Amino acid sequence: MEVFDYIFGQYSAYSTTQLIIEVIAIVMSIISVFYSLRNSVLVFPYGIISTLLFVYLLYQWNLLGDMVINAYYFVMSVYGWYYWLRHGKSDRETPITTVQQREWMTAGLIAVGTGIGVFILYASTGRLESWVSYVDMLTTGIFFAGMWLMARRKLEHWLVLMVGNIISVPLYFYKIQEMYHAFSLTAMLYIFLSIIAYVGYKQWKKYLNNQILPA
Repeated sequence: MEVFDYIFGQYSAYSTTQLIIEVIAIVMSIISVFYSLRNSVLVFPYGIISTLLFVYLLYQWNLLGDMVINAYYFVMSVYGWYYWLRHGKSDRETPITTVQQREWMTAGLIAVGTGIGVFILYASTGRLESWVSYVDMLTTGIFFAGMWLMARRKLEHWLVLMVGNIISVPLYFYKIQEMYHAFSLTAMLYIFLSIIAYVGYKQWKKYLNNQILPA
């Protein structure tokens, strides 16, 4: 019972509307991930709905770092939708490929640049308070890089996102205890996403080995 209260007790202070929106956002995120497992471009419209809902919730909860991540997800979902279909020509979908050295460098620069940007955001708004802020910088950088790789249909994006998801699980449960926000369902979502990321990597690797690349 104490465990239940620890995980879900914070929801007593939240409105029914906020709870419903969080549940819908999580469901949309799960549907998006399953379409990603199937290598379907439908990953993006469901992802767009999920990220927009999370942006709204995180703004209400005054969590600027997490809100920025989801706002970026929204932008990358729009870009990825466009990139995968190559100007809307569905018969010329961009194939899955592996990350090249130059792309790893770009992803690394995205991660570092994002971390610096979040640091500036926290410092300028007086929210640079504890080690949690620095972990947020790390995970935000990882997720930014991972979403860029996903938008470009790179196999290894699953591994990058898996690292970010694994770090986020204990971080969100810590926020439940220390910040008194209702992150329980979202924390559980990250557990699910960590597992799915490994499954997704294995599945996309099969697609990569089986797909016929255009001449």
